[in-house]
Amino acid sequence: MADAPTEAPERNRRRLFWPGGLSARLLVLTVVFAALGGTLAIPPAMAAYEQQWLLDRVRAAELASLAPEVAPDRVVSEQLKTQLLEGAGVEIVAVSIDGARSLVFSAGRPSRAPYLVDLRPRAAGLALFAPFQTLLGDGGRVRVMAEPRFRKEADFIEFVATDTELKRALASYLWRLVAIVAGVAALAGVIVFFALNLFLVRPMQRITFAMERFRADPEDPAAQIQLSGRRDEIGRAEAELDRMQADLRAALNSRARLAALGEAVAKINHDLKNMLTSAQLASERLAASNDPKVSQALPRLERALDRAVKLAADVLVYGKTEEAAPETQTVNLADALKEAAAEARLADARVKLVSRITGADQVIADPDQLHRILVNLLRNARQAIEHQEGRTAPGRVEVSMEAQAGASLIRISDDGPGVPMRMRERLFQPFAGSGRPDSTGLGLAIARELAQGHGGDLTLSVTGDQGTVFELRLPGAPPPKARARRAKAEG
Repeated sequence: MADAPTEAPERNRRRLFWPGGLSARLLVLTVVFAALGGTLAIPPAMAAYEQQWLLDRVRAAELASLAPEVAPDRVVSEQLKTQLLEGAGVEIVAVSIDGARSLVFSAGRPSRAPYLVDLRPRAAGLALFAPFQTLLGDGGRVRVMAEPRFRKEADFIEFVATDTELKRALASYLWRLVAIVAGVAALAGVIVFFALNLFLVRPMQRITFAMERFRADPEDPAAQIQLSGRRDEIGRAEAELDRMQADLRAALNSRARLAALGEAVAKINHDLKNMLTSAQLASERLAASNDPKVSQALPRLERALDRAVKLAADVLVYGKTEEAAPETQTVNLADALKEAAAEARLADARVKLVSRITGADQVIADPDQLHRILVNLLRNARQAIEHQEGRTAPGRVEVSMEAQAGASLIRISDDGPGVPMRMRERLFQPFAGSGRPDSTGLGLAIARELAQGHGGDLTLSVTGDQGTVFELRLPGAPPPKARARRAKAEG
């Protein structure tokens, strides 16, 4: 915490040198890269300018070297010589013919040796550095050698001159280049800035503003992103944001409904426990009855009342309070299925239960939570069959089990109409997994949560016109009773 005050000024100093907005950063980067590209073009331009400047002096010196050949007696007066040298802008002119170098004109001997610039074919890299060598030099005279144009018999033409005028010309040309590069960089930066701002930054700002407004108020209509219909990454980002907003609104609505449901259940929970207590007292009085039918139905009633009391005491609302941790034990699956089928009312003639479970099959689970899972699955299968339009044949719900990879896999299949395509993606979402108006859509969500609490899962395996298959996977696969007893006896 002590470093926080020092970090804030450091961040502020960084912001002074680097803009925070995407548009400003884009403009700065565009100008910098355009200027960098222009800067890379300066050395070749300077080299070409220096070469052309020197070649102009070479041609003038070459033409001056022809004067003695056309003069009477091949003698040039001092006045004419001075005029020719000044016109060419040189001090000494020499010509090399057949390897013999001859001095044509000379205005005097240089005080120190000039540096050499050879315009004959040379390495391109050296030519790029030559103008800057001239600019940064300490001044003096330059000796230039070049191939002749007019004197075909000559090997090369050379002249010596002061580099003061060349420096001035190079400096002036360099400043013109810098001004042009700066202007072009600024113009390119502005053009690219407006183009990218139109096609990229503005759409990103729209997405950002929509996200900010949605975070502030998800119910605000202005927070809904308006799709532009683009097919590039921006269009995909808009579409994904639109879907994310829709999913979040649905989740928030579900959460609000869960909160309201939790508040309502919390209010009636006390009264519900009192009612169940009264029902338990009534069942105790019925236990004293000698009626055989009452004696036969009483155990089932007592188990149902005990289960209801435990559920009311442990769970107030789905999603608001977590389910109690399962207290697993070995459970006879046939007995659990029989009780669940009775509560799910699968004894009707319209829907028949076909059990592939033997009396020896066992699973490791919490008995009460397993009962709730099976009841939800069997009841959903019965209701799907009963609400199938145009159905006249009796329905069929089949339950089977197999041990698979150290787990118990229970399959509950029916010959109902199948799960509609629009419901499959949100089948296990609370308040969204049912297509019937009389259903809350909590059954499958609760069943999956209980299965996952065991370390297993509940999945939709198959669905279609021929029916639906759910798979309930529970960890652990205890051996059937008969095999367990036989193994114990042999041990």
